[in-house]
Formats: sequence, C-alpha cells, structure tokens
Amino acid sequence: MNKNTGQGSVFSLFKGVPLSCILVALFLLQIFLAVGLTGYLSISNGQKAVNEVASELRREVANRVEQNLQTYLSTPRQVLRGNQNIIEMGLLKIENLATWEPYLIEQLKIFPDALALTASNEQQEYLAVEKLNDRQFLLRKASKSTGYDLYTYRIDPQGQPTQLPEVIKNYNARSRPDYQTAVTARKFSFSQIFTPLTEPTLLISASQPIYNSQGQLLGVNSTLTHLSEIGDLLQNIKVGKSGQIFIIERSGLLVASSTTEEPFRLQNGKPIRLAASQSGNSFTQAAAKYLATEFSNFDQIQSLQQLDFSFEGKRQFLEVRPFEGKPNVNWLIVVAVPEADFMGQIDRNIQTTIFLCLAALGLATILGIVTGRWITQSILYFSTAIKDLADFTNGKDSVVKVQGIKELEVLRGSFNQMAQQLRKTFTALTTKNQELELQVKQRTEELQQEIQEHINSQEKLSQHSRVLAELANHKAVFEGNLETAFKVITEKAGNALEVERVGVWLFNSDARGGLRQRTKLQCINLYERSKQRHSAGLERNLADYPIYFKALAAAHTITVTDTHTDPRVQELWNELLEPNNIVSLIDTDLWVGGEVVGTVLYEQIGIKRTWELSEQNFVSSIAEFVALTLEICDRKRAESALCEAKEVAEIANRAKSTFLKNITYELKTPLNSILEITESFQNKVYGSVSEEQHQSLNMLESSGKNLLELINQILDLTDIESSKIELQLATTSIRGLCDSSLSFVNHLAFQKNIHLSLQIPEELEPIQVDERRIRQVFINLLTNAIKFTKEGGKVWIEVQPNSTNKYIFFSVVDTGIGMLSDDLFKLFQPFMQVENSSTHRSTGTGLGLVIVQRIVELHGGTVHAESQLGKGSRFTVKLPWKKVGE
Repeated sequence: MNKNTGQGSVFSLFKGVPLSCILVALFLLQIFLAVGLTGYLSISNGQKAVNEVASELRREVANRVEQNLQTYLSTPRQVLRGNQNIIEMGLLKIENLATWEPYLIEQLKIFPDALALTASNEQQEYLAVEKLNDRQFLLRKASKSTGYDLYTYRIDPQGQPTQLPEVIKNYNARSRPDYQTAVTARKFSFSQIFTPLTEPTLLISASQPIYNSQGQLLGVNSTLTHLSEIGDLLQNIKVGKSGQIFIIERSGLLVASSTTEEPFRLQNGKPIRLAASQSGNSFTQAAAKYLATEFSNFDQIQSLQQLDFSFEGKRQFLEVRPFEGKPNVNWLIVVAVPEADFMGQIDRNIQTTIFLCLAALGLATILGIVTGRWITQSILYFSTAIKDLADFTNGKDSVVKVQGIKELEVLRGSFNQMAQQLRKTFTALTTKNQELELQVKQRTEELQQEIQEHINSQEKLSQHSRVLAELANHKAVFEGNLETAFKVITEKAGNALEVERVGVWLFNSDARGGLRQRTKLQCINLYERSKQRHSAGLERNLADYPIYFKALAAAHTITVTDTHTDPRVQELWNELLEPNNIVSLIDTDLWVGGEVVGTVLYEQIGIKRTWELSEQNFVSSIAEFVALTLEICDRKRAESALCEAKEVAEIANRAKSTFLKNITYELKTPLNSILEITESFQNKVYGSVSEEQHQSLNMLESSGKNLLELINQILDLTDIESSKIELQLATTSIRGLCDSSLSFVNHLAFQKNIHLSLQIPEELEPIQVDERRIRQVFINLLTNAIKFTKEGGKVWIEVQPNSTNKYIFFSVVDTGIGMLSDDLFKLFQPFMQVENSSTHRSTGTGLGLVIVQRIVELHGGTVHAESQLGKGSRFTVKLPWKKVGE
C-alpha cells in the first residue's frame, strides 16, 4: 500500500537549515572521524588486538581440545563402570568369558566411540570385540578350548563368523599392557600407548581390574582406542587458516595431530613411535624444537604457557597446556597459529575501511544536497512499513512503493523481498514447531515403551530370583532326593521361563557306576508344561548324534534360536525336533566333581525365541541346583557306605580283640607251667641233668620267656585298642620319671658297656601323666636303643619344653647302627621289624613301638622317629605339659 509523506518532527531541531547541508555536514563529519579513528587505532592498537585475538583463539581452541579429550576419555570409564556393576550383580562372571561375547557386541552398538572392548582373566582366557561397521565386528578370543591360541575372525551382529579365523600361537593376555597396567594400579587406569600384535597401529587402553570379595584378582575389563581417532577429533577443530594442533607426551613423543600425519612410522612392518621434533610436517617440527629449547624437560610445564617464536621469518603464536584429567594420562596440548592469519585480514580491513570512508565522503558531498529531501521522505515510508512488518499477526501487507530514485527502488525491492521472506520464514517456523511437537510426542511414546520393556525385564529378573530362592530353601534339594528335587526344579524352571519342555539328561556310567562314559544321554526327568506331566527313559546315543554330542563338549551352553537352521542340532531335526514342533532350545552343562555329567535342556514349541542374557544366566543357575542335588545324593550314598564299612570294621576289631585275649589267656597258663617245670629241672629237683640237657633247658626257658613277653604285649595292645585301659593321671616329677626309667635298664647297658645319661633343664615343673604307662614307654625305647647300640656306645634322654611351655619333648637318643629313612614307616606297624645285617640277629616281637605309640596317643601326644644308617637313631615323644595349679 502507498504511504503518504509528511514533515517529521526531527526537522524542527534544525529549523531554517537546509536538510542537504545538514546531511552533507553530518556525512563528512562521520567520515572524517571514522577514517581518523580507524587509522589511529589501526596503528597504535593493531598489534595489541592481534595479540589479544590470538591469545583468545589459542585459549578457546585449547579449551575445545581439552573438553573433547575429557569427553572422549570419559566414555571408557562409563563403559567399564557399567560392566563392573553388572559383574557385582552376578549377571556376568569374569571367570566365564563365553557369556561375554553377545554382551560386548550389544555394548559396542550403544557406545560407538569405543573401538574395542576386551575381557581377560587369570585363567589366561581373552576375549575382544571390535566394531568395524554397523554390520560387521571383529572377534578375538583365546581360551582353553583354543589351546590358548588367539583366534581372530569377522562376525555379524548375531555373533556368527563370516570368515576363517587367523591364529596367533601361545597368546598370553596377561602380558598385555592393558592387563599389566590394571594389575599394577589396582584400580581404573589408562595404559601407556602401545603397539598391538595384530595390526600396524598405536593403541591406548582403559582398564578396570576385577576382584572377588576376598580381594583376589579375577581378571581385567578394558577398552582399546586407536590414536588416529584422537587425530580425527583434532582435524575437526579449525585453527585460523594454517594453524595446527598436536598432542605430545612428556617424553616428546607425538600422540596425535590435526594434520594427516600419523604419530608413527613403519619399520620392518612394525610401527615405531615418532617424536614431534622429528615430524615430517615442518611447522609441527619447528614448534616442537622451540619447546625443547625453551624447556629442557617437558615435566617443567605444569601450567598454561603462551609463547611466540619465529618460523620462516614470520612470527608464530604458541600455547602449551597440560592435560592430566585421567589416570595415567599426562599429555601436553600444543596450539600453534601464524601471526599472518590475523594481520592479513586486519590490514585488508583497514584498507577497505579507508577506501569506503573516502568513497562515502565524496558521495555524501555530491548527493547530500540533491537527495536530502527525497531520502527523508523515503525514510518515512520505510519507517511506517517496518512498524507494520514488526507484527505479523495484524494481517497487514507491508509493501513499500518508492519511485524516482534508483537506489531507493533497489532498497524497496530488497525490503519487499525481505518482508516476503520473513513472512515465509515465520510460516515455516510455525510449521516446524508443530512438527517438533509431533516428534516430541512420538519420542515420548517410544520412551514410555522402552520404560515398559525395562519394567518387564525387571519383573522377569525378580521372578527368576524368587524361583532360585525357593529352590535354595527346598528340602528335597539339600536331602539329595533326586526324584522329588528334579520334579520341583523342572517345574519351577519351565514356569519361570514359560517354555513347554524342561528335561534333566545324564550321561551313562561305567559298569561299576563310576566315571561317565559320555556315549549316551539318558533322560532322568522330562517336564511338559502344558500337560503338567513328568516322564523319563528317553535316550540319545553318541553314535546317532555325533555333532550334537561334540557341541555339548565344546560349549558350556548351547543357545539355539532356530533349530531348523542351526548346524549343532540338525541331526535331531527330523526325528526329534520337527515331530514335536521344537523351534528353539537352550542346553546347559551339568558339572559335578570337575566333570560334565549331563545337561539341562529347555525346549520352546511353536514360536521362535531369542534367549535373553538374563534367561541364559537363569538356566545356568538352575543347572547349578541340579548339580548340587546330584552332589548331595552322591555324598549321602558315600556316607552310608562309609558307616556300613565302619560298623563292619568295628565288629571285626572287637572279634579280633576277643579272640586274641582268649587265645593269649589259654596260652599263658600252659606256658607258665612249662617255665616252672623247666626251672625245676634246672634246679635239679628231679635229679641231675647232663650238660647237653642243661643247654636244652636254657634254650627252652629263653624261648618260653620270649613267648610269654609276646603274649603280654599282645594283651596290652588288645586292651589299648579295645579302649579298656583307663589312664591313672597323677602329678609326676619329670626328673624322677627319667631317672627311674634309666635305672630299670642300667643292667642291660652294663652288660654291653654302654654309657647312660640324662640331659634335662633345672627346676622343671611336674607333669600330669599315668606314671606307670609313661615309664613303660621310656623303658621300651631305652631297651631298643641299648639292643641296637654296639658295645662302648652311648644312650641318653634329652628333655626340652617348647617356647610356650604348652608341650614338652622327651628324646631317647643312641649312637647305634641306625636304619634307612625308607624303613622308618615300618617301625610303628604291628609285628613288623626292620632287618639288616645287624638287626637280623636281634630278637623282638615287633609290638613294642606299637604299644609305645598307642600309650602316647592316649595321653594326647605323638611319637616321631629319626635315624641315619650307621650313625644312630632319635625317638622323640611329645606330651602336653599341664603345670600344677593350672
């Protein structure tokens, strides 16, 4: 619409003065002031402005680099912290890396910045998953199943291999820098930059050690990142026209650069770290050399440094900032900007400004007087149109019509075009706002759906936990009642997982019921959920299904989503799976006593099923309950058999003791009569005897006494073993006990010219023992020592208490013939004698040391023997030392 012109109130201030003069004067004044001020500021403050702009730019760039690094290096910590929480919840176990593979693939989809995720444990197992693109992943693993060789191959998002594996022999993941860094730090930490074995590149890892509740190291969870990714971050940051950013370590080695240069060079196919001062980029090299000259040691740079240096005769601005925001990461961020990037633009701006000011001065002088009135009127038109344009809601069409002046007509066209464009933009913004509101609504609905799915997942976990808690407290499981326990376990597992069939299958045993043969699987209990029915008796033979049995042996858990296409169960399809419409299954091993004894099989009917990680963990827990029931059952059988054997042994022992006691009493009476008659003949009661008869009588007497000694020892041993001996404990002097024992064997030592002695500390307190029985122990040991010691030898008793006075040691030592150490175990066995060239001639029953051992054990002590052939023996009795008054 046309706008009518009128006199503006502004002209009243310059009443009587032509507008053209006012415009010319004002234009000239402004131009002179602008030119003068611009020249002054350009000359006096130009360099200051350059310095401030350069400083601000460097600081801003360094801030962006630092923020990007902080954000980039925070991702590994978030990933590893989440994994640690899952491990503490028991959803993953670092000791079983087989369950980690699908989890790491899903995690890489969520965190695309992580190049690779790895897990390794103290059993030398290693698993790494690297994201190549949205459809392919790189899997590396080493475990017992691979012979601890590293297998590398590509896989799809479902974990299926898409190429043959590459193998690295004898791979030890615990020697990797990420593993060693985590073990040394004992907490989350970044490793030093290192070179992998698998490809020519440089990596840095973030590692988190995993410990059990006792503080024992179980393994390490890590992320791996190419240094080239940090270089990509730097390349996305613009630093003037030709400025550069690079990151170095305190050692001067290059970490990353905003140029396309790699921070390493290849030597014999292996990457070698590159120092920044040796960079192929001349600008980077010059900046690094200047820093090396300015700071003799980069460790001196502890705060922000803003410097400048000369390169190719031109001034260069330089900023160095330490980056120490992460554990074990101590880098320097270097930002270098040429001064020419700022001065060139400033010089051009000054020239342009002066030129425009001069042109405006001439134009104002020529046209000011002529066009003053027209311009004023046109300004009023535009002012009114702008007011209408400011409010789009009034519905007015803000169109300006100005004629007569070409510049104003151009301005009119521009203004009208701008008004139309603004109106279109306003309409577009309104439409876009509506679209955004619709998108927000849709996203809200999606989030609600995700929340519902999360709630459903939590409900499943809660249900699984309740089932496991019920099984943990079920009586049949801990009583080893296989039939009842298996029924309860299969029913609860089937209902919790909502699967049709749950079965417990065990491998066949050998003929004696011992080791599992693994040639046949026998169904012990099969629960069908829809029919509420239990059955047993089905069998699967190794000869009929070799691939299936091989898969069971190779994997702890077989997870099958589509039984029709999975090669591990194809042998079962025609005969077992298709007739029963089994489309998905999961099969987990049963471990008892360190061996696989069977499996628990879950079968889905009708609709294919993808088994979730929580469901796989649940079936593993169910398998542990089945294995626990089997172990308890086996233990109860073993305990029953042991009790029966013990009863039989006790009955036999009592029968033996009764027999020995009766027979020895029966032998003792006639033997005493024989000895009395022999003594009467020797005393010539029945007349004189010849020399030959006298010798025969002596031999008869000696044999009878030996036989009587044997009978008495058998009676003593029988009484001890039948627990008929009751100790008569009394306070006994230790020195008196030793002296009386030595006195008893003094005549035997005198006959062989053997020196007897006692080595005992002074003022030992008495001991609570059965004095007669302990004296019998010492006499037996001293008699044996004298018997096996040659004429002129030595036999002595040593007495020594221990440091706490809780026990006291009595040692009978001789310088006799000794024995081999291999024969010592025979000494305390009934009727056993150690024979050599000397002992073969000695008489004995073989029961003396057995009785010694039994008597000492009745006192709560022990007997220990030491001997060396040809140098003597030492028999040590250890007794509790109960002081008087305690």
